[in-house]
Amino acid sequence: MRLRLYFILFTLLLPFAVSAQLNLSGIGVAVEMQNPVTWSTSFVVENETPTLVLTANIEDGWHLYSQNHKGTALPLVINLQPSECYKPLNDKFLEAPDPEEHYDEFFKETELYHSGTVTYKMPIKVLCDSAFQISAAIDGQACIDGKCVPVEAKITVNCQLSTVNSEGENGLGWFFLVAFLGGLLGILTPCVFPMIPMTVSYFMKHGGRKQAFFYGFSIVLIYVVVGIVLSALFGQGFANDISTHWIPNMLFTVIFIVFAISLLGYFEIQLPQSWVNKSAKNEDKAGYIGTFFMALTLVLVSFSCTLPIAGAVALGAADGSWLKPIVGMLGFSLAFALPFTLFAIFPQWLNKLPKSGGWMAALKVTLAIVELAFAFKFFSVADQAYHWNILSRDIFLIIWILLFLVLALYMLGVIKFPVDGDVKPQRTKGRIFIATLSFIFVAYLTSGLWGEPLNEISGWLPPMNTQHFVEAPEWEKDAVFDYDEAMAKGRGEHKNVLVMFTGYGCVNCRKMEQKVLANEEVTKCIKDNYIVCTLYVDDKVTKTSKPFITAEGDTLTLLGDKNKYLQKTLFHQNAQPNHYIINPDTESVVAGPMFYETDVEKYLKFLKEKG
Repeated sequence: MRLRLYFILFTLLLPFAVSAQLNLSGIGVAVEMQNPVTWSTSFVVENETPTLVLTANIEDGWHLYSQNHKGTALPLVINLQPSECYKPLNDKFLEAPDPEEHYDEFFKETELYHSGTVTYKMPIKVLCDSAFQISAAIDGQACIDGKCVPVEAKITVNCQLSTVNSEGENGLGWFFLVAFLGGLLGILTPCVFPMIPMTVSYFMKHGGRKQAFFYGFSIVLIYVVVGIVLSALFGQGFANDISTHWIPNMLFTVIFIVFAISLLGYFEIQLPQSWVNKSAKNEDKAGYIGTFFMALTLVLVSFSCTLPIAGAVALGAADGSWLKPIVGMLGFSLAFALPFTLFAIFPQWLNKLPKSGGWMAALKVTLAIVELAFAFKFFSVADQAYHWNILSRDIFLIIWILLFLVLALYMLGVIKFPVDGDVKPQRTKGRIFIATLSFIFVAYLTSGLWGEPLNEISGWLPPMNTQHFVEAPEWEKDAVFDYDEAMAKGRGEHKNVLVMFTGYGCVNCRKMEQKVLANEEVTKCIKDNYIVCTLYVDDKVTKTSKPFITAEGDTLTLLGDKNKYLQKTLFHQNAQPNHYIINPDTESVVAGPMFYETDVEKYLKFLKEKG
């Protein structure tokens, strides 16, 4: 018992002894401070939850006591400073791996401690929209061969969630709303709209409202299952690769062009008739099974009209978490199933439905033009990622100008398509309105040919530096595209390095370049104070200046692969845009991360941070 008391007193007095040693060092006594534990920090999103990560690197031979240690030695304590911007979701940090157990014969107790490397994670709820800091004080004890030293550290982590790439409640809510609007648009297509009165009339005679409700539920179920399959195939880790690889982008380019030509009436696309027939035969089965197959038949028959809309929803989910495709398909299918349920409850509303006619042909032509515009967007992503240099920004703009000029002329009855048949389009108020909007949009696009940034749609366009006769900002002319080269240049010129993780297929990167980085004050600040390092994570062609060896021993020869690896391992992030200010001498973070930001003043504040 007495020995234990001596040990406790020794542990408590050790900090004062160290302090005394420091004082003695001022009069010529040699002092060697031991710091066997070093800390690294990061702020990441894991399983859609913002998480503070602290990593302890423990010197060989030493061990650090666990938070859960109950014995004589001091357990690790991590105290987070309270803040209005976040709320911890656990009482303690989660430790990994599990602590080692060692029974101490002297104290008759089981010790819990770590050696090597241990990670502490705290999931948090973010309460602020802007960047914020998490500060923490760390106290504990590390020992080796019976000798113990206190472990003390104060850390500060710069944090910010990307408002677009992160899957917060607002992001999913907006995506659900967009998908729901897409479902409403799908109802108006020629493959679906004429079926509403027939289907509702059937349920009023056979099965009533219960069957109609189940019919709507079945439609939702079918699309949500599709969303689950998409989630399983295109989870978060696979999103960037599929969004920039040439095969899926060229595939979607061809699909959208083919479907657009079909909507214009030049030919008709149908699923194999055997699929539809097999589903239709099962409609004769009694009760809810037959109703389910009626819903499946509707989904299959409407394929040629709804695939581009549902496909756009699915593509919008490709850059998010596993939950996003499910949310997208849920929103789309709820809107799609809504009229069949509502009209079964209120059959008198059927009399107010507009009859099929010229407006439906106009809708098909409008969808066709929009699909063609999307087709060139997909082609543009592959063109940039693989440096084909076919579709520059001005050529892209000219194509879009011609497409929407055609739409305007069609709405005015100047030109026709096979979808109109022998009927001459009438100049209704709706057509004149759409034609007017198209002409305005054409004028807006035309201004981009003379260098206007077109901020509202800049994310959909090729980068400004691909446009002829438009001079790039000064800082962009001197940008370095390799991390190691940028650090070397920063050390040579005694400047910090502004590291920008970006992507050729990144819509928000283009928006940020046009709305913030093209600003004169921002450009001047960058040019005067920083070496710019622009790192494209989806570059599929450019080779590294020399082979890059990863910590795992793999050899990377493509610059895009190296950039993606560095972002993941050095900064624990995979979202773009993602900016940092780095001290090249220590390669430590001075400021950041800065995600998608369109406020010039906020970005200037980030540039002027001193760390």
